Amino acid sequence: MNRLEQTILKNLIYNDEYTRKVLPFIRAEYFSDNNERLVFREVFEFIHKYKNPPTHEALVINFTEKKTLTDAEVSGAIDLLKEINLVKNEPTETQWLIEQTEKFCQDKAIYNAIMESVGILDDKNGKKAKGEIPKLLSDALGVTFNNNVGHDYINDSDARYDSYHQVESRVRFDLDLFNKITKGGLPVKTLNIVLAGTGVGKSLFMCHMSAAALAQGLNVLYITMEMAEEKIAERIDANLLNINLNELHTISKDDYSRKFETVKAKTNGKLIIKEYPTAAASVLHFRALINELQLKKNFTPHIIFVDYLNICTSARVKPGANVNTYSYIKSIAEELRGLAVENNVPIVSATQTTRSGFTNSDPGLEDTSESFGLPATADFMFALVTNEELEGLNQILVKQLKNRYSDPSYYKRFVIGVDRAKMRLYDAEVSAQNDLADSGQVDDKPLNSFGNRERSYNNKFEGFKV
Repeated sequence: MNRLEQTILKNLIYNDEYTRKVLPFIRAEYFSDNNERLVFREVFEFIHKYKNPPTHEALVINFTEKKTLTDAEVSGAIDLLKEINLVKNEPTETQWLIEQTEKFCQDKAIYNAIMESVGILDDKNGKKAKGEIPKLLSDALGVTFNNNVGHDYINDSDARYDSYHQVESRVRFDLDLFNKITKGGLPVKTLNIVLAGTGVGKSLFMCHMSAAALAQGLNVLYITMEMAEEKIAERIDANLLNINLNELHTISKDDYSRKFETVKAKTNGKLIIKEYPTAAASVLHFRALINELQLKKNFTPHIIFVDYLNICTSARVKPGANVNTYSYIKSIAEELRGLAVENNVPIVSATQTTRSGFTNSDPGLEDTSESFGLPATADFMFALVTNEELEGLNQILVKQLKNRYSDPSYYKRFVIGVDRAKMRLYDAEVSAQNDLADSGQVDDKPLNSFGNRERSYNNKFEGFKV
């Protein structure tokens, strides 16, 4: 028997501190020998039932009384317990053993995932899809011991104070008011949604933000299921090269190359655009794409755009299954947000308004098409609104619908400039905001300790008296 596996089983029985820290993370399949798996399962079941490690005698009695095991299995398990019990009981540094056990679990998880992947490739019946292989490997690589069991409000006050003053990683906008309402940009591990009607500017907004992120030197992954890769690249060309879309088809190769070299010299980032058929790609495809880009191009995205959420497919709910649109779209939103957490990036996507919302000059969350579960899942959601008057002024109205980063009443409505020919957005003049309701009029109120604007309440709780 492997010396480390013997030590692990021995300490699970005799080292209470070690057992409580590692037992939640060890799996029976990590042990290669059947006797080891039997002993581990018995120890696990005993602790789960009685909340304390078993004695050697208790395990022997339990195995003797097992009716589901063969005589050979019972004999092998008892012989293994005797062997463990005969090992010299030398004290072992618990932290060292925990670290060794973590490495053991990681190595076994990777080995098992590789073997299962080989089985999927060899499976002629196709019971499991090959698209599951990247997730198997990703889960195995993510095995780690996390002993954090919650935030202790009293004892963790110092750590909590430090978190208040820690600068959170964010992807900044190049639009001033968007930075104001998000406190400096989009945080990682978030899902951010643009709500707009057909032709208002959902893709324009995401293409502009992609160009802005690339100009900052960030790696950008743009996933499209609505337009071709070349059309998305054309829009970003117009934005970064400062050329009208029509001029891109008449500009000379030398002029195009010269402008492009100027853009290339100003950024260290990369932009990857990947097209999938409409309603044919899910988070499983996106996860596999990210892994493939890492392996083949050494590319890790800092921000991901998905154009757009409603025409993705769910990884959990089968297409055509008897499920309503609320649950289906909510499932896709939850999967995208999970992908953002896995990859430590913000994800930006879009959704359509309802038919009534398309003509509504003051849309709300209720105007989200197909599923109210989408705004329930999103961290930040805003609507883009246009009409003939705004189009004449080359402006788009932005209305905050949900904001987990700041007070959504702060600049609830504002306008930004738009140059559709060059696929660009820009900050509108301050005077353009003056006639809008909720366009930052709470700006004169001081920030409270949560970074939001103070409001007046009667009988306000003033804290514990000290």
